[in-house]
Amino acid sequence: MTTRSTGESTPHVPRSAFGTLRYGVRRALTMEIGIWASLYRFIFRRPRVPPGAVGLSYHGQVWTILMIFIGLSAVEIPILDLIVHRWPVVRLTILLLGLWGLTWMIGLALGFITRPHSVGPEGIRVRNGAETDVALRWEYIRSVEIARQADEPKSPWLTVRTDGSRLLAMQMQNETNVLIEVERTLTVPLPSGPGLVDAVSIWVDDPRAFLAEVGKHI
Repeated sequence: MTTRSTGESTPHVPRSAFGTLRYGVRRALTMEIGIWASLYRFIFRRPRVPPGAVGLSYHGQVWTILMIFIGLSAVEIPILDLIVHRWPVVRLTILLLGLWGLTWMIGLALGFITRPHSVGPEGIRVRNGAETDVALRWEYIRSVEIARQADEPKSPWLTVRTDGSRLLAMQMQNETNVLIEVERTLTVPLPSGPGLVDAVSIWVDDPRAFLAEVGKHI
């Protein structure tokens, strides 16, 4: 098992006030659409896995936490309804907000189930719920290995390693356990905008199963 080294985070160009607002609105809309799309995919059993590919989960570390938040959101609705039941307008508003929040949390959790990592004939797709979907074609991949690494809390996803290469670390609970090196620098879509990467590290619940699927193609 090998480990990766990280250095400084990649340079960040400050956004203007308008740019920050536009980014926030765009990301909020993207997340909202993703939440409802995840509900749709779960109900109609349409996980986003390419034809011929195998999906591999990565949500094991956060699933219990998500279930706790969903449970608390569900319990909160009748409690708040009991408190404000004397004021119909307030009661209706809080009820609608509570139901929206509960649905949002369920959709967020289902995003991990309906959008797993996948390995198939075209390559590897690494994901983080409905927000992040990075496609890595086989011709761009140099190596795939188990390489567990724990990062500091709130570490940036994009960092520059000691050799100057750029690493995208899609952490789960601040950890990754699979490292994918690519042949050349790629531009990948990220929630904050396009990013340049030379390697991608991810968390997979069963890294050995992930490598076994990779071994079928390279």
